[in-house]
Amino acid sequence: MAAEVQPLQPIKLPTGPSSVTSEQQYWNSFASELRLDPSQHSSPVTNISLPHRPSSSQLTVAQDLFAVTTGSRVQIFSSKTRKVVKNISRFGVDDIAHSGTIRRDGRIVAAGGDSGTIQAFDLNSRAILKTWKEHKQPVWVTQWHPSELTNLMSCSDDRTVRLWDLPSDKSITTFEGHQDYVRCGEFMPGQSDLMVSGSYDQTVRLWDTRAGGRAVMVFKHAAPVESVLPMPSGTAVLASSDNTVSVLDIIAAKPMHILRNHQKTVTALTFANNGERLLTGGLDGHVKVFETTGWNVVGGMKYPSPILSLQVVPSQNEDKHIAVGMQSGLLSIKTRLSGEQKALAREREKEMKALLEGKIEEYDRSKKRKRGNGWAKRLRGRDFTGEGADIVIDGNARGKIYKNNPWATALRLGHYAKALDIVLEQNSENAKDQQITLLTTLIHRSALPTALSHRDELTLQPILRWLIKHIGDYRITRLTTDVALVVLDLYADQLGRSEEVDTLFDALVRRVQEVVDASQIAWSVGGMVEMLTACAKGGASDAGDVGGVVA
Repeated sequence: MAAEVQPLQPIKLPTGPSSVTSEQQYWNSFASELRLDPSQHSSPVTNISLPHRPSSSQLTVAQDLFAVTTGSRVQIFSSKTRKVVKNISRFGVDDIAHSGTIRRDGRIVAAGGDSGTIQAFDLNSRAILKTWKEHKQPVWVTQWHPSELTNLMSCSDDRTVRLWDLPSDKSITTFEGHQDYVRCGEFMPGQSDLMVSGSYDQTVRLWDTRAGGRAVMVFKHAAPVESVLPMPSGTAVLASSDNTVSVLDIIAAKPMHILRNHQKTVTALTFANNGERLLTGGLDGHVKVFETTGWNVVGGMKYPSPILSLQVVPSQNEDKHIAVGMQSGLLSIKTRLSGEQKALAREREKEMKALLEGKIEEYDRSKKRKRGNGWAKRLRGRDFTGEGADIVIDGNARGKIYKNNPWATALRLGHYAKALDIVLEQNSENAKDQQITLLTTLIHRSALPTALSHRDELTLQPILRWLIKHIGDYRITRLTTDVALVVLDLYADQLGRSEEVDTLFDALVRRVQEVVDASQIAWSVGGMVEMLTACAKGGASDAGDVGGVVA
């Protein structure tokens, strides 16, 4: 019997240095995206908020919830299922809700509105527990006190910040000083008497309830302040103004850093990784990730619409979801898959690949798996002739021939030029691997000159373009050099006959020169690094000797 005709084994290039950092891999792992239109009328998603997280010994069901405010409703989502569990829409016919927030015990939700009204709702029954109407213009912020269950703050377009007590019918303190709309505000962590707010009067103000209604510190900016976020340490505040984010030191009363990485206004700020990472969202549709030590950008994401709200939803002290609210009314919830979920996803991919390649039975044997009745039914119609015989003769006397790619078939038949033309025309994901496999095989068979000979100006151009594209890949330098030398040997005496071919040859020469220059620079840099390393080692040795003497 003839031997089986096996397909060529593809050549796998060594993995080059990854351009994706571990930090980017982490943020890219938020891969399971769910996009919703919670308002059903494409109203902008203006706020996403979490309950203040208590100590681990006091965790409640509220920590599995987050609130999304859009249009005339506040929707309560479960972080476990990413589904709506409550829908609060008891606002006026023409009223728009703002800043729906859940109290840390998960029992009450507070929200403001365009009418200036603040309402507190029972989360279970959705009944209105309290209504305040002191604000005369839209209320953009309602924020529960981190420790006092009955206290909350509000910020309004009437230029005031107010402090409320749930049993009372009136505000207990009014903070005045802003000269324009107050669109953002937060309680300072670890400081029960301090609050911070930002306004369109281009200022960030720090308030102390013990100082009456006056600001104790003011930071001036160059544009309206859209968002404020205190650092977990309580000693600094982040404020977004236009396309910048400033880091304000409230101890030294001055800005420490100014981040200028967005192209348009930054509208939302939130922390991740227990305060070690800052996420910023802007009208440019970008979410950028900063590390909070040197304030360098370490990651980012792009969304299809301007971003108005942003929140990282944790689970068991780990980042679980990234929720983004957009101007278009879309709510995006990206979920980070656990290690077990990633393993299951990879296993499903392997199973599907085996199914498509017709190797599902081999896959099942490797997993010691048996298929159910659905697979058994497919086998009933097959012909099992010779099943009981001692010797079974394969019907294909020439040996089994695997289904090859068209270029592999041409190669097997000795049509080397045709095989090369076919593989150079491919644009698939693994086209480069197949091209390298074929060219390497042609060299091993001493058939490369045959494949490249007798070409006109049209059939020679794809080879020159391939060389120009890949001559700089250090992993296949030997291969591209061999191919280029054969091309030059065959066609050097024909230069000047075709303008297109001459242009490609000139481009190849320039590309080779660029690669040579880059290699020389790399060698120079390598030499300098080695010299510096040697000097550093020598200096460390000398320093150790001096330290010993001083001691």
